[in-house]
Amino acid sequence: MADVSRSDEVNPLKRRLLSRRAALSLAALAVVVALLVTQVDIGWGDTWGAIRTLNPWWYAAALVTNYATFLFKGARWRVLIANAQRDGGAPAPSLRYASWIVLISWFINSVTWFRMGDAYRAYAYASDSKTSFSRSAGIVLADRAVEVVTVAFLVGVGVAALIIEGGIDPPLPLAAAAVGVLALMAGGLLAMAAARRWVMRHLPPRLQGIYNRIYSGTMGSFGRSPLVFALALGAWACEVGRLFFVVLALGTPIAVGLVILAPMAHGLLAAAPLTPGGIGVAEAGLTGLLQLDLAVEAALAVALVDRSISYLSTIVVGGGAFAARQFAQARRARRGETSNVDLGRLGAQ
Repeated sequence: MADVSRSDEVNPLKRRLLSRRAALSLAALAVVVALLVTQVDIGWGDTWGAIRTLNPWWYAAALVTNYATFLFKGARWRVLIANAQRDGGAPAPSLRYASWIVLISWFINSVTWFRMGDAYRAYAYASDSKTSFSRSAGIVLADRAVEVVTVAFLVGVGVAALIIEGGIDPPLPLAAAAVGVLALMAGGLLAMAAARRWVMRHLPPRLQGIYNRIYSGTMGSFGRSPLVFALALGAWACEVGRLFFVVLALGTPIAVGLVILAPMAHGLLAAAPLTPGGIGVAEAGLTGLLQLDLAVEAALAVALVDRSISYLSTIVVGGGAFAARQFAQARRARRGETSNVDLGRLGAQ
């Protein structure tokens, strides 16, 4: 019965991932490009000229740095899982498995609305480890909370760097957005704790169980904070490094504060559920931020090259990882295998 219910749960998720909405992400990109071409006064020849001067070695360094991000994110998620499982449960997965699933979740976030990749990450671990989906979802929520705190901190670092450097007014709307998202996340966690104390006892027993598992997964994940936040900073250092290498590849130096702030802005905009992976929104926001120190053509060139790595390459590589996982699952189903996946052996499984 457990296998049947698990199959029933995943089918709606798969239908969402493979629905026509996924194809609309590319259509959204085409619309954004069309609007830029027809409505915005940009010297496209200069933009293309800047892109043509791209140094392939620095671009390759940006690619490698981008995918190192998933190692840090996978390691952080793994630590959170271990924290939540202190009182018993499945062991924490290997770094390889965790990084693989995080990469797949980023691919899904890039082609679907409402960050469905986060839900898929929770489902994948719960399914592979034969543990509770609700508890797994709580761990992913804790991971998102750590991400928000780290982004808000680094926005503060970037603003401070711009103030020290002088010459560029700090983008206060970005700082306000980071503080707002941080306050929203903190308020949500406080509301979760309050609801457990005053609201949960009025819920039906089944919902009480689900809520308890989400709560324990979230709150139980918070531990070993120095290690968790060191890994979070390492992941964002890779994001900053990616942009730094892109800037070197294009030969368009910018202020250090903007090199720190731009990936944070990209992360906030890409997380917005307006379009899949923030397509269109992230490019426009990144270009606008870089214009504080660059001409619009150079800023757009940096934004497009950066997104060719953070968005387009993630679709290709992450999509390949997702396809490999689906193929492995189908092969196991044909063989009639029902045992737990070895989380320490192979990420594709």
